Amino acid sequence: MQPSMNQEQLKTIVKEALAEVLEERQDLLHEAVAAALEDIALSRAIKEGEKTGRITRDEVFKSL
Repeated sequence: MQPSMNQEQLKTIVKEALAEVLEERQDLLHEAVAAALEDIALSRAIKEGEKTGRITRDEVFKSL
């Protein structure tokens, strides 16, 4: 028969495993945070853009 594991033991093991992965692969956390910040910035830019008037395609390319 296999020994059973209670919820607290499982929680501890998962926390330790996650901490170990994040410690060894900090690049994964960095990429996830960077992607989240980009998404937030894009969302805010879209909301701000919805408040402004429309401009022509030519006006966009003139500013670029």
